[in-house]
Amino acid sequence: MSDALKLTGLSKSFPVGKRLFGPPRAMVHAVEPLDLSVKTGETLGIVGESGCGKSTLAKMLVGLLPATTGQIEIEGAVLDNANPAIFGKRIQYVFQDPISSLNPRKTIRQIMDVPLRKLHRLSKPARAARIAEIFAAVNLREDFLDRYPHEFSGGQAQRIGIARALAAQARILILDEPVSALDVSVQAQVLNLLGDLKKEFGLTYLFISHDLAVVEAVSDRVAVLYFGAIVEIGAAREIFANPRHPYTALLAQSAPEVGRPIAAPENAATELPDPLSPPPGCAFQERCAFATDRCRSEKPVLTHDKSKRAYACFNPLPSRGGAG
Repeated sequence: MSDALKLTGLSKSFPVGKRLFGPPRAMVHAVEPLDLSVKTGETLGIVGESGCGKSTLAKMLVGLLPATTGQIEIEGAVLDNANPAIFGKRIQYVFQDPISSLNPRKTIRQIMDVPLRKLHRLSKPARAARIAEIFAAVNLREDFLDRYPHEFSGGQAQRIGIARALAAQARILILDEPVSALDVSVQAQVLNLLGDLKKEFGLTYLFISHDLAVVEAVSDRVAVLYFGAIVEIGAAREIFANPRHPYTALLAQSAPEVGRPIAAPENAATELPDPLSPPPGCAFQERCAFATDRCRSEKPVLTHDKSKRAYACFNPLPSRGGAG
């Protein structure tokens, strides 16, 4: 199976303490250089505490933030950050709060019309037919098209957000906390819809969430981010049941109940490191019960084991299946 998405050396740093002349006083590395590939038709879940770089990564992928280093390839073509239309045709973002991302002064029909007109230059009859087709696919009534964003419930608004992404005819969707603001019953409806649309349109998903139960249920693989770096990646059915990185185990322990979001412990010893003064070696060392002197001086790299799991740890947890 071919790669729908391939990231090579992708990173993002932000200057801190800008000066009128000369370089900034410091740089915050929100996303460390990472390599990642997502197969066509795959759902890759991305998890980690707030501040780990999930949303920054997502915004780079859709061109909302320029990358500091590295490149993004979609279906073998390198994306040019200078041409946002190319991004829009290939990859789309579904926001956590779709209402805030929709123009309140425009009807849903007008909002849906924009990508079809600007990205694909379809005729008016063709645009109307495509919009009707998409609305049917997301189970929304066609008369909703003449209403305004504020007139919809959370579940309806999220369906509209998904419909707008589909209107661009992109085959990769970045789903950033797409159900976190919804009631549990509505969450199930939206997740079922995403599963149906994936099959119908041949979509590939990057699913970002704090809810481990949801991520495990919808994903083929899961990537765990910590302090801007991938610390573990593997099959969804295995990664929380049989974690190899101590941080993955911490996440699994912090969210044992279905629907319970990740909750970071509040004492200082278990907080994320200071981004202005990152520690040498492994960023997780202060929170890790297995840290050694090597962990405090040397940064581990992502390494694959015999079961095709990958983790960045000098002292991985023992595999319950005996691999590694």
